[in-house]
Amino acid sequence: MIRPIREALCALALLAAAAPTAKALTPVRFGLDWVAEPEYGGYYEALAEGLYQQAGLDVTIVQGGPQANNSQMLVAGRLDFAIESNAFLALNCAQQNLPCIAVAAGFQKDPDVLIAHPGTGHDSFAALKGDPIAVSNPTRASWWLYLKSKYGYSDSQLRTYNFSLTPFFTNQQAVQEAYATDEPYLVHEATGQWPVVLALPDTGFDGYASLIAAQTKLVRDNPDLVRRFIAASQQGWYDYLYKNPAPAFAAIKAANPDMTDGLMLFSYQQLKSRGIVDSGDAKTLGIFAMTDARWTGFFDQMVKAGLYDPNLNYKAAYTLRFVDQGVPRAP
Repeated sequence: MIRPIREALCALALLAAAAPTAKALTPVRFGLDWVAEPEYGGYYEALAEGLYQQAGLDVTIVQGGPQANNSQMLVAGRLDFAIESNAFLALNCAQQNLPCIAVAAGFQKDPDVLIAHPGTGHDSFAALKGDPIAVSNPTRASWWLYLKSKYGYSDSQLRTYNFSLTPFFTNQQAVQEAYATDEPYLVHEATGQWPVVLALPDTGFDGYASLIAAQTKLVRDNPDLVRRFIAASQQGWYDYLYKNPAPAFAAIKAANPDMTDGLMLFSYQQLKSRGIVDSGDAKTLGIFAMTDARWTGFFDQMVKAGLYDPNLNYKAAYTLRFVDQGVPRAP
């Protein structure tokens, strides 16, 4: 029996030698700004469907958390691409002359909200003037300053927010920051009541969110890789939103076993119903769309709020070369 086995092995070796060598995939490290959840569904869909592999990329998704600093990890070369939570972070990179740049806008609408208990009079942003509001340190340096300018809030209203709903559950007067796609569901699950949800975009706030940032060196030296990553990710988002989210859901649960089916479905539905990913310019330019006009409007809005020097070269924060040729796809 030994000889036939040896002959079979030799035949396999000859076939392997004759077969064309598969092109090696380029390794790519992509950092999230939080743990795996449906808000990153398009990327997990692209991973699960093999879209990145088809684009010649071996993508590793690196989960983040409250202490994640993706800009620093990009600068240090530990990531090739990373999610920047909002447009402030992209502008801050330009302000600090950091070698990272936004190449796509994952969210056309910022999902940040304030939540409050119903029946307490906290039913509008204007009504919150003078009342305690719990927000995180990153928010204090970003959209809190915008709300101060618009509604006359004071820093004396600030309370500590540690990414927990416990203070909200124990204080009927509590108001705190949240994500439209997460905390409202968790509050309803725990109390049977939906909280009051005050959405940041409803104030006229016009910043992009969940932006994809890249190393400036990568954009300069290997734009084809950036283009392939963006294209595969974009297709992943279309498949996730309009085809079948099941592959992404499975990949997300594998990466984050704490994620429940109910929360995933709620988050997914909120992404769609609120037009967080696919609305506005994305309807004509494709998912990930960015425009000079929108960036200029946001920058002017933040200059008025006192956040940035009007002489800042804000256009150094982003590039349109990978998204201004976006091809929209009908659902």
